[in-house]
Amino acid sequence: MTRYGIVDIPAEPSFGRIVALAARWFDAPIATVTVVDAHRAWFKASRGLKGITDAARCPGLAEAALLADGPYVVPDTLRDAAASGHPLVTGPPGVRFYAACPLTTREGHRLGTVDVWDTRPRHATTEQLEALQDLAAVVMDELETRCRAASTVRAERRRRKRAEAESAERELLAATLERMLAPPQLPTVPGLELASHLRTVGPRQIGGDFYDVFSLPGNQWAFVVGDVCGKGAQAASLTALIRHTVRAQALHDPAPTAVLGALNRTLLTAPGEGRPGFCTAMYGLLRRDPAGRPPVQRGFTMVLGSGGHPSAFVLRADGTVERLRPEGGMLVGALAEATFAECDAHLGPGDALLLYTDGLTEARLADSSLLGEDGLARLLPSQAGAGAAALTEAISALLTDLETAVCDDVAVVALAVPAAGPGRERGLPGPRQAD
Repeated sequence: MTRYGIVDIPAEPSFGRIVALAARWFDAPIATVTVVDAHRAWFKASRGLKGITDAARCPGLAEAALLADGPYVVPDTLRDAAASGHPLVTGPPGVRFYAACPLTTREGHRLGTVDVWDTRPRHATTEQLEALQDLAAVVMDELETRCRAASTVRAERRRRKRAEAESAERELLAATLERMLAPPQLPTVPGLELASHLRTVGPRQIGGDFYDVFSLPGNQWAFVVGDVCGKGAQAASLTALIRHTVRAQALHDPAPTAVLGALNRTLLTAPGEGRPGFCTAMYGLLRRDPAGRPPVQRGFTMVLGSGGHPSAFVLRADGTVERLRPEGGMLVGALAEATFAECDAHLGPGDALLLYTDGLTEARLADSSLLGEDGLARLLPSQAGAGAAALTEAISALLTDLETAVCDDVAVVALAVPAAGPGRERGLPGPRQAD
């Protein structure tokens, strides 16, 4: 608990969106993010809870939820022997319904809970409890990121004490931020191969290009690739805000236009000195095709949304290249009235989806011309059916050949359905993450 630095400090607005989503999902008046120490439960974020910042550690509510392996529900606290005597039941706010999911570290330690309370007895649906689990995972991801960041910052402070020049201090801090904000490990998606490549320009530069792939309820997967304005600490802070907002909003409404719209509002209203900045982004939602009879190699149905981002490419198994860019998608975080667009596509066996940032297409060739989207499209057919890893490795090799002519950061993500063949449906190896 101590290493996370979350006890005995004021409530944290950074988890405000989490409790707002939890309350909205359950249609409940109260939701909290709670951490528990040996004696008390501390509400690090709350919605609908007035004047209460902590409570004694008593049986029945968070105490019982900490011991659960999954969501914990008390439909009627007055009919529950342990919960009926809890101070939050017998006194304000008069809790009659309680649902929670524990915050569990990678080592299995329980730090607290994400809670939903109501002042009337009720039941929770399976979909609501799954959403509560996902929100707890988002909170835990944020706490783990903070923990790693705090550990890195402490190490850098020790290094700065030994540094003799301010320039050396800045260089070490830049390296720390770069490591801290490195993209997450790509997940394993059944029936799909994933690979990525991230290149920043110059030594120890903090780039503004980002990507993420994550699971959603309902056997869906979401992905995002984007490019924020600027570099350095401001771009790093903006990237972290974008990732957190996309994941949180996707749990509430994963539709691309909804996610990009929420991200636009967040960037326009985020607190701080001046506007935090804007970005381009391509966000998509994947669902695997249902199994056929007789068993056949399955593909994925995809909905893709654009916020001023370069086109995506679908490389078909036969070498055909299709350009995808929903018409009308505007920059994210630049205008309150910005609109965003969607388009549908399908990935079948042997097909691959390529997403990238504009540092790739703005690379200059030997004749000083830009590679451009047309040039990239001409290079893709040679990788037809080769898979995601081979596709990103080919692009990485191209960037290496053009090293002195690459003037901006580059992020590349490839998603490929393996070509149909014997045993393909029995399982796939984990994704390979290039460079």
